[in-house]
Amino acid sequence: MPHVLVVDDSPIDRILAGNMLLKEPGLTVSYAVDGSDAMEQIRSQLPDAVVSDLQMPVLDGLQLVAAIKQRYPLLPVILMTAQGSEEIAAEALELGAASYVPKLSLAKHLGGVVTRIISSANADRGHSRLMNSLSECYCRFTLQNDPELIDPLVNRLQEMLRCLPLADESERLRVGIALKHALLNGLYLGNLELPPDTEDLFSPEVIRLSQERSENPRYAQRNLVIEAQLSPEFAEFRVRHEGPGIQTAHLPSSLDLTQASSHLIRGWVLMQSIMDDAQFSADGRTQILLKRALVESEFILED
Repeated sequence: MPHVLVVDDSPIDRILAGNMLLKEPGLTVSYAVDGSDAMEQIRSQLPDAVVSDLQMPVLDGLQLVAAIKQRYPLLPVILMTAQGSEEIAAEALELGAASYVPKLSLAKHLGGVVTRIISSANADRGHSRLMNSLSECYCRFTLQNDPELIDPLVNRLQEMLRCLPLADESERLRVGIALKHALLNGLYLGNLELPPDTEDLFSPEVIRLSQERSENPRYAQRNLVIEAQLSPEFAEFRVRHEGPGIQTAHLPSSLDLTQASSHLIRGWVLMQSIMDDAQFSADGRTQILLKRALVESEFILED
């Protein structure tokens, strides 16, 4: 049964976050009062994911992400960001946090984000080491507007990413998260033409609207075309939808979380922090994600 460690120095916020996670079928929860307490608990019982506040005494969220990344590289960390902590959150994403959820929208997003990340991590474990020997690959997928195809595709591409030298296994998981956001953008905001300021793609109202549009001939014939080129030097993904171009003028030019209220902006911030390059084509229909191999000098640790 998947186990989540919730880390927050505020007793009220800690219990609130835990109760939200307990609403997800099959999840169990334990608690830590700060980053130092969290590391002690992780040493005694390794959880499947960590959900952490950013601003805490003794060992804050930023330091906790760095410590977990160093000692438990396969353990995903999801951040809870309060207003005013956006700059620190962006730095934590660059250090290796798997995702983040603004505290103002925990009730809507926390459970879904955590369960999806745990599911991706579990699916990725135990795959054949054959992909380590992959020398070069190009593949192209044409998907109908079926959200159930997204996770299998991301899992397959994550497996193929074993050919690309990265910092650790969790970095492949992060690339998969960025790729999934691109696919969701293409499906919901591109082909199904949901508003770009849609906050929650998995709310009952949005799911109902998406199903209606999937059965409408205006939208039903559109596809997602995904091209992936992988080698030991780099991985490039191109996700193209067949609907109108996504309006990108309002996207932040840097890792700015201050206005990350919509799925599109949250995904864009994640893509920018995880990938070496992330951009939209001029017509707004193609998302291009690039991840380069970790160069040999980057493997050398400082004394």
